[in-house]
Amino acid sequence: MSEPILSFRDLHVYQVAFELQQRIFKTSKSFPKEETFSLTDQIRRASRSVGVNIAEAWQKRRYSAHFVNKLSDADGEQAERQHWIATAFACN
Repeated sequence: MSEPILSFRDLHVYQVAFELQQRIFKTSKSFPKEETFSLTDQIRRASRSVGVNIAEAWQKRRYSAHFVNKLSDADGEQAERQHWIATAFACN
């Protein structure tokens, strides 16, 4: 039987988002210095925003419209993250 979800930290989707955020942060440390304020910053910010929006959605879960809005924001941020990862790969 699964444990009750008492916090956004208990959500599997949050845990995955946080782990990926950490992996992106570590990997992006090796990006070229000239990308610090462009690609590196963008990919890190988008990555962090996914978990943040999931956490905010959890806190606003009593209000359906706010909950859905924050989950929609998280989805948008993960799409942005995918774009920046594809850009990083394309640029080697």
